[in-house]
Parts: sequence; C-alpha cells; structure tokens
Amino acid sequence: MKLGKKNLARLKTDYSGYIEGDAVGRFFDEFGIRFAAGHWCAGGFTDRFNPDGYLSDDDSFSDTVEDRIRRVAEAGVKGIEFHDTDFIDAARQPVRAKIASAREVLERHGLSATNMNTNLFSDPKWKLGGVTHAVEEVRQEALEVALRSVDIGRELGCESVALWPGSDGWDYNFQVDYGALLDRMIDACIAINKACMAAGLKFGIEAKLHEPREGNMVVATTHKAALIAMEVNSACGGANMGVAIDYGHEQMYAVEPADTVYCLKRFGVPLVNFHINNAKLHSNDEDRIPGTGDNWRFADFCYAALDTGYDGWFGEDQFTYRMEPVAAVSLAREMFANVMKKALSIYAVREELHRAQSSGEAAGTIEVVKRILV
Repeated sequence: MKLGKKNLARLKTDYSGYIEGDAVGRFFDEFGIRFAAGHWCAGGFTDRFNPDGYLSDDDSFSDTVEDRIRRVAEAGVKGIEFHDTDFIDAARQPVRAKIASAREVLERHGLSATNMNTNLFSDPKWKLGGVTHAVEEVRQEALEVALRSVDIGRELGCESVALWPGSDGWDYNFQVDYGALLDRMIDACIAINKACMAAGLKFGIEAKLHEPREGNMVVATTHKAALIAMEVNSACGGANMGVAIDYGHEQMYAVEPADTVYCLKRFGVPLVNFHINNAKLHSNDEDRIPGTGDNWRFADFCYAALDTGYDGWFGEDQFTYRMEPVAAVSLAREMFANVMKKALSIYAVREELHRAQSSGEAAGTIEVVKRILV
C-alpha cells in the first residue's frame, strides 16, 4: 500500500469527512488498497428458509457467472473471487468454454480474478468430509477436485487458491479420530501447496469454528490454520502456504482479530487473503455488510493489516439476502473505505500511538484515537 507521509497527509484534505461516490475509487487507488468481492455477493441468495432464493420472484434476474461479474463491476469493485464449481461439469471436470467466457467478461469490465475458492462442501458427496473423509477413495476424489481448482485458478489469472474445509469436521464427540483427521488435512494441504507452487499461486486455508458442522470444523481457528501452514511449509520448503482470515469467523470465537494478524506476522505465516464482513460476537457467521458493527474492533483489524505490511486483496464476503446485490456490494465497498480511512488516520499518528502504548495504560491510547473513531 502507499503509506508515505505525503499521501497520509491527504486524509485531512482530499478525504476529510465521509467518503462516498467517485471519491471511494480514488481513495482506493491513491492508497493502493485492493478491494474485491466474492462472486456470491452479487448473486441470488438462498437459505434453508427460502431454498428457491430471495430473488426467485424476479423474472428479470439472471444469475450466471457473467452476470455476477457484471454486477460486481457495476458496484465499482476491481477484483472478484470465484468458486471452482462455476467452471466444472457434472463429472467435476473443468469446462474450458466457461473459463474462457469468464476471462472475456473480466477483461471487458476491467476486473481482476483474485482468488479461487475450492468448493468441497455443497455437494452431498462430501457430507462426511472432503479431503479428510474416512474413506480413502472419497478422500482422493476430493483432493483431485482441489488440484483441478488450482489449474482453474491459474487459467483465470488468480493470485491465490483457498481451501475452506466446510464439510471436514465432526458433529458429536467421539465421532472422529481427531489425530487422523488432522493428519489427512496436512497431507492434502501438502499436495495442494505443491501444485500451487508449480502454478505460481499462493495457497491459504480459511478457518471457521463450526457451521455447517455442528460440533467443530477440522480447522476451527486461524491459529490452528497457522500451525498447519507452518507444518506444510516445512515439508514443501519456502513459505507459500498461509491463511485467509474471515473477519466474521474470528467473531464467532471472539478472538481479537487484530491480534491474530500480528501473531501470523511473528510466526512467519503469510496472510494470503482477507474476507471482510460483519458478524456478532459468539454468534454464527452472518456475513453482513462491513462497518455495521463494532468499528473500533474492525478499525483495529484494518490497522493491523497496515502495520504488518499486508499488500493483498480485501475480499468482501457477505450474504445480503434481502438487499439488491449491486446496491449491497457498492455499500460494502463504501463502508469499508471509511473504516479503512480511520485505520489509515491512526497509522498516520502511529508514533504517538506507540508512545501511549508504552505505558500500558488505556487512557493514553484512547486519547490518541478517540477523535478518529468517534
């Protein structure tokens, strides 16, 4: 990011007050902030209460990958994440025509493909697990899907591949052999990371406490994800594997998200991607619009990204079921920009903040940030 003193000084001149309209795009460009959206943010939303989708009564709403790309671009966003399932057939084989079509639409709208997410959770084939499934044949099939996801990500021009092992875990105590499950997870990540290294892509795993698993997912916390990444990087050499932090997932187990960012930095685990959203503490992952919750906590998270030198994408991950998708994506972009402006404003006075922090007293640090955050 572009964090020089001259640039930071513009926060009080060019970007004083609330940022909106065309100023949001200029703000991102001038500070080198890369903001993306998951393709799902611009699609039709379903849940168990409305399995046909909240936009199913709108005959004019089309929900192809190309439509989602167009809507993300219409919201002013420059990057987009995908799932491999948008580019495979019933036999889970890549469909070159779908990949080529998406590339053409991305180019037409000036969007970058940022991250390829591997979907090993929405097919009943994986109901008892994907890469950690107890049956070796199923486990191998899941790994093959993940490896094909790497190829699809490379063809689309993504920078990274992510694995969110949503089906891998347990619902009851004693249901699984925890050690065996972890071994299988590490073995799969070694294979995927080697494929990513060969393809020139970064690889990250995304942790979540539970849901859709009712007990725990195999990678329940970012800290466990970091341990897995360290083990994989030791086996593969280098530091290609890291983690993707989802802000809402951190909220589920009420860890301090900013502290997690510094922890990763200290232990040399790369931060591959951010998923930006809002969720209540100790709740499920609501994936609401960022900036609509505790913005002291969220700004602290953004500041940590700045202070540790993160230079990747901030990927919007939200499910705005009852909102028009373009409006919701655009609003998330705007809200994130304004919270990030607060984080940058604190970064601009970080020497003063560090002096206040050196005493360990809260009052001094609140004095530094209060006018920025309130």
